[in-house]
Amino acid sequence: MDNRSLCRFLRLQVMLMLFAFPGLKVSAGEIGPSKDPDVIGRWDITITKGGKSLPSWLEVQKSGTHTLIGRFVYAFGSARPISEVKPDNGKYSFSIPPQWEEGTRNMDFQFEVSGDKLTGTMVYTDGASYELTGVRAPLLVRTKSPVWGAPVKLFNGKNVKGWHTDGKNQWIAEGGILRSPHSGANLITDKTFTDFKLHIEFRYPQGSNSGVYLRGRYELQVIDTKSGDPEPINNQFSSIYGFLPPNKMMAKNPGDWQSYDVTLVGRMVTIVANGKTVICDQIIPGITGGAINSQEGEPGPILIQGDHGPIDYRNIIITPAK
Repeated sequence: MDNRSLCRFLRLQVMLMLFAFPGLKVSAGEIGPSKDPDVIGRWDITITKGGKSLPSWLEVQKSGTHTLIGRFVYAFGSARPISEVKPDNGKYSFSIPPQWEEGTRNMDFQFEVSGDKLTGTMVYTDGASYELTGVRAPLLVRTKSPVWGAPVKLFNGKNVKGWHTDGKNQWIAEGGILRSPHSGANLITDKTFTDFKLHIEFRYPQGSNSGVYLRGRYELQVIDTKSGDPEPINNQFSSIYGFLPPNKMMAKNPGDWQSYDVTLVGRMVTIVANGKTVICDQIIPGITGGAINSQEGEPGPILIQGDHGPIDYRNIIITPAK
């Protein structure tokens, strides 16, 4: 059959289908895959609760041909799966069980999307309803390799100059060590940063827990994985909390000095734990629980978690990109 005959044959088949199924519409615009709904993607969320703005994060993606699933990060805790995001006349909803929240009631969400903005409500585990807003998360793709500036000591070994806390300060400087002797406030640099390399050393007693927040939004987990309480792999030593697990466990014993060397460029992160690369050029999807805010496109500080037990730090050196 030549090309002309093939075209006549195909036109005839289409005409027969239209006669057999009169409700069927065939047009050039309907050929090919349909457009994904605008809700698909990653969203930086802010929840207004009790007069406070709580940073959160949402990801929605397709599972198969029509079902929507996702992940959600609340103001604290780790990323948790959403089994189904349900569409209903232009609105969407999902429900997730409590993680670290008080109570046993699910958290229920309903929202709608308009372009790059999201608005809706959250019903919390206590049954109260709160407003939420969101914007599409930035890609943070860098088109050029960074040019590094001069290294800067963030801790001078003598005091906490250049830092502030988010509550009553319990941090002290002793013999070149930055020490939180008991649970208390988080410690935050006065300066903010975009892309950088960071070297930091730490020591924890048995069972203790801390974290280093990159740009104040992405927690690099500091925890006694060897002898502490069991944790999911995404929450263990040297993970990006709830998102990126290490490819090898390099944790030392409690009481030993340990180190992280971090390179963060856009969303791309590399973690060297105690001399071994355990995360290599991986994308951080979104903010982790405990983030200072959900404004991922802005520079942010280095935040050291001080509310999970005693912890010591030293030799904190940052090399910002120019």
